[in-house]
Amino acid sequence: MPVLDTLGRPVRDLRISVTDRCNFRCVYCMPKEIYGRGYRFLERRELLTFEEIERLSRVFASLGVEKIRLTGGEPLLRRELEHLVELLGAIPGVDLTLTTNGSLLPQKARLLAEAGLRRVTVSLDSLDDRVFRAMNDVDVPVERVLAGIEAAAAAGLSPVKVNMVVKRGVNEDSVLPMARYFRGSGHILRFIEYMDVGHTNGWRLDDVVAAHEIVAAIDAELPVEPIEANYPGEVARRYRYSDGSGEIGVIASVTEPFCGACTRARLSAEGKLYTCLFATKGHDLRTLLRGGASDGELGQAIGAVWRARGDRYSELRSAATADLPKIEMSYIGG
Repeated sequence: MPVLDTLGRPVRDLRISVTDRCNFRCVYCMPKEIYGRGYRFLERRELLTFEEIERLSRVFASLGVEKIRLTGGEPLLRRELEHLVELLGAIPGVDLTLTTNGSLLPQKARLLAEAGLRRVTVSLDSLDDRVFRAMNDVDVPVERVLAGIEAAAAAGLSPVKVNMVVKRGVNEDSVLPMARYFRGSGHILRFIEYMDVGHTNGWRLDDVVAAHEIVAAIDAELPVEPIEANYPGEVARRYRYSDGSGEIGVIASVTEPFCGACTRARLSAEGKLYTCLFATKGHDLRTLLRGGASDGELGQAIGAVWRARGDRYSELRSAATADLPKIEMSYIGG
């Protein structure tokens, strides 16, 4: 029997943060004024080991998880990540993928593919080098990420999904150039509404470019038409170009919440289970792991957390939710 939460949602997707560190300082995620030289990141002993991650992943799979996504921070900063990919790739019936900023993919893509990774999602917020450097705030050029996307495709990690967070007054002018560039490439471009994750990004509703605005802007030049979701609970609304030259997606978590179909659990780098991207607290699984709990006991603990889950933050978003002590996105992945 599937494990269902209080709203009847099964646990189908597991996002695993393998590190809280990142080599970018994107202004909407890890602003430099907060995550500067003095910021305390997790120490190595606090991180789950690859073997602990594998064990928890197998328990989650026994509860119904069918897809695992490795995240961060920037997951490719975790040394020998390909070893973890090899371990997780051996779990029957689980689709394994990874989200990255792409800067390290030229060196890592083939190793990851050979270890068993199937696909990657790459974050890229503009093709304008000046805008992109300002947004990542560490002066990384666009060319490095584009090289990572091509390295991933050459290694067979395709179709590559490219995620663009759109923030008004910052990079909305990059929407059409991105659509033009990736149309016909075989990659899938997805536009994400700027979200109020955590407390360090200074989120305001006025900064959100709504998904319908994005689709309308693209459709005016490159006609698109809606298509069916790939699977129940898919977060992106899909559109294909009318001339058959590919597809795009929009993730409208602010203006058109999809909480009712959310099947995602999140595991932080030090082993806390979060039941929502906007969660205010996590549930400690590392202590259970290192305290000698059996797989059955781990499954019971995870199942109990999920069955009590009633999260639907995006449907409730209001002035009353603005000051909730939400977890930062860099801590539990996107």
